[in-house]
Amino acid sequence: MSTVTSSATTGIAGLPSSLTKPGSAATATTAQEASDRFLKLLVTQLQNQDPMNPMDNAQMTSQMAQISTVSGIEKLNLTVEGLNTQFVQMQALQGASLVGKDVILKGDMLSKINGDAVGTSQLDSAADRVKVEVLNAAGQLVDTLNLGAQTSGRHDFEWPAGAVRDDAASFRFRVSANSGATALAVTPLMRDKVDAVNTSGKSLTLELERSGHVAYSAITAID
Repeated sequence: MSTVTSSATTGIAGLPSSLTKPGSAATATTAQEASDRFLKLLVTQLQNQDPMNPMDNAQMTSQMAQISTVSGIEKLNLTVEGLNTQFVQMQALQGASLVGKDVILKGDMLSKINGDAVGTSQLDSAADRVKVEVLNAAGQLVDTLNLGAQTSGRHDFEWPAGAVRDDAASFRFRVSANSGATALAVTPLMRDKVDAVNTSGKSLTLELERSGHVAYSAITAID
């Protein structure tokens, strides 16, 4: 009688390698074909096994577990892909409502709002001293603003000299904060206007007037 050696300990014989790796992009059809092929191979092994050395329960359980894992991963991938598509569509609806509005994101450029030169910063914790330095396009220091104590959170500031400058929006700033002798984390923020929404690909991007294309997730607030 012929003998067929089990390959349960080394993997599922005949399955495409792409299906035995997590994160595979194979389709559900391919997974079904692989499952059918596995069952045929398993039946063949059982029919041709050596009666004196049959496949034990552990071997059979191992092979069944492998095909179950492959099918489960494939179904999970398809589910996640579907959820991601729905999420992007939901973001697109939200993004469309932002067109023409001002948003806040990380950045160090001043904005001209109602004739005032305005900047924004985000403090992680309360500070007893906050200082803003205004820089021109060449990176040279042109003014210093001592803002005093501030609580944690987002704060706007105005650069008085910028109110009479048409090019105030081309100036940048850097901000520092201290509590006693300890330097605190502070994030510079800027305002920008949403011109359009881009829904191509698997993520939503916004086209901003000054910053160009940025990810929807980069927006920290809507002004």
